[in-house]
Amino acid sequence: MTVDADAATDRLMRFLAVEGVSGQEKAIGREIAAALRDGGVPAKAIRLDDANSRIPLPTETGNLIVDLPGRGTMHNQPRIMFMTHMDTVPLCAGAQPKISGRKIVNAAKTALGGDNRCGCGILVTLAAELIREKLDHPPITLLFCVREETGLWGARHVKTDDLGAPVMAFNFDGSSASGVTIGAVGADRWQVEILGRASHAGVAPERGISATMILALALADVKAGGWFGKVVKGKGKDAKLGTSNVGPVTGGEGRPAGDATNVVTDYIHVRGESRSHDAKFVREITKAYKAAFEKAAKQVTNSDGKAGRIKFKAETDYHPFRMKESLPVVKRAVAAVSDVGGAPTIRASNGGLDANWMVRHGVPTVTFGTGQNEPHTIDEWINRDEYERACALALRLATMR
Repeated sequence: MTVDADAATDRLMRFLAVEGVSGQEKAIGREIAAALRDGGVPAKAIRLDDANSRIPLPTETGNLIVDLPGRGTMHNQPRIMFMTHMDTVPLCAGAQPKISGRKIVNAAKTALGGDNRCGCGILVTLAAELIREKLDHPPITLLFCVREETGLWGARHVKTDDLGAPVMAFNFDGSSASGVTIGAVGADRWQVEILGRASHAGVAPERGISATMILALALADVKAGGWFGKVVKGKGKDAKLGTSNVGPVTGGEGRPAGDATNVVTDYIHVRGESRSHDAKFVREITKAYKAAFEKAAKQVTNSDGKAGRIKFKAETDYHPFRMKESLPVVKRAVAAVSDVGGAPTIRASNGGLDANWMVRHGVPTVTFGTGQNEPHTIDEWINRDEYERACALALRLATMR
């Protein structure tokens, strides 16, 4: 199937020029709504939910939801959903998109925002093409999520009753439009407070309990145990695989870890993550970090024999999933990719997707790429051929019987 490629690119350029980092999606939401109306979608079909009222981080607006009634001979078929996310990572602020041949690049030293303005362009193009060509299609929900980049919060907190009970969904987020992503890792986010004791580092260092030393010992223990970075436990087909990372190390919100070189550091706050396609192994990785911090705290004592303490908290960020290839949503996805001239490749993602939460909500969801390349870096660019292929793919998914 073909789409108006020039109009699709114009929409993408329009969206790329609008800033909208995680939590600040109001402006891009307005722009998407305006573009939908320009494409013929009635204003009454476009609305915002109240997911932002349930997200535990400041978030300007809710998810954008669009209801398209079924048309023609397919009007009474089960509802399907197309989804993407509106936000970008902070590095995209100030992007200046420009067309360079069959690429879209950035004139500024920032990330471009193809992740995921491409998805926004694809969904709006889908709606506009269905209306322009007066194509038969089942009832369709379009969902533009907020705060994907900071924890999949919009998809996590959407109310399924607001979606019209779709039987399947197609998420657009990634590189290749031929990639049929049917699974993804799960992840824990963990944080630990390391509680030591301050003391003058020159006069009486022995009276202090160094939170910095507790951190160092814990991380050395984690590394020695093979729990940092790429994690492999066991061999062969029974091996357990995952990843982990230690993120921000601070002295609390807006503070450094330690106030001066002549004071024994009494407090450090650390955040990190654990990931795996195996939910139980995610928890094993997290437990290894907790055990290492507990052990290190006991090892660091002062001249009075007092040891440091830790407060460790972990929560599930998103759950892993893997759908069966026999599911209707996967069969439809594979057939549609072939129909638009692609070679479908079934895969699982090592990153979290809004699809993680949609599957958890009971809506089987396949994810496709959109033409993004080098996302979250200043080298980011968009492949226009792949973007146009993804637009055609969305149209085929919406209209195939």
